[in-house]
Amino acid sequence: MSAPSNILPTTVAVIGAGRLGGVLARALRQAGFDVQGPLDREDRIPASEIALLCVPDAEIAAAALAARQHATFLGHVSGATPLDDVDFSIHPLQTFTGAEDPDVFHGIGAAVAGRTPEAVAVAERLAHALGARPFRIDDAHRAGYHASASIASNLLLAVLDAAERVAVAAGIRPDDTRDLLAPLVTRTVQNWVRTGAPAALTGPIARGDALTVRRQRDAVTAGTPELTDLFDQLCDSTAALAEPRRASA
Repeated sequence: MSAPSNILPTTVAVIGAGRLGGVLARALRQAGFDVQGPLDREDRIPASEIALLCVPDAEIAAAALAARQHATFLGHVSGATPLDDVDFSIHPLQTFTGAEDPDVFHGIGAAVAGRTPEAVAVAERLAHALGARPFRIDDAHRAGYHASASIASNLLLAVLDAAERVAVAAGIRPDDTRDLLAPLVTRTVQNWVRTGAPAALTGPIARGDALTVRRQRDAVTAGTPELTDLFDQLCDSTAALAEPRRASA
């Protein structure tokens, strides 16, 4: 049974009471849905038009099996998991701590997919109801899309943590490092949004100042030797990013 393509189902069971499950339940309620949950995986699953699985990727198959008979449409919120066990997916392209207000979805991207046109329509209308911008990702490209998101968020934090540790080793007070580095990080990201990485790139590698880079590397090795390999890898990637611009200069 499928819902008419011009009607958005209004009853949603949110299964999984983690960070995203709680935020989604609040946001969907604010958007006018009749929401059950967020439910723990041990809770009884109520009948609903949509069951939305907000569980770890490894638990999706089992959760889908338990929820299948209780919902018209079954979806998950995983960025990397295929649609083998569900009808659709909606992956908000944002990081969540669990404490966000419902409007956290306003203006963000949401990767959607579905096994039928009706299922895709449900995913897209959920995204619009949340205030998000839906875009389609098929199963063949799902892992690559999610890797991109991880680089932009999770892996970026590893780089920022390295910057903090090097700053502390250089004598900056630990309590001050984020406050001092944050404006630089913020402006760099703003420039990247406006122009893309090559045009936003500044600093000694962009200038071809090998002596300064060597001095930086010596300082990293002296103060935080465990970060030398990461520094070298980042410098290599940055040099490749700068090369086309230097070649055309």
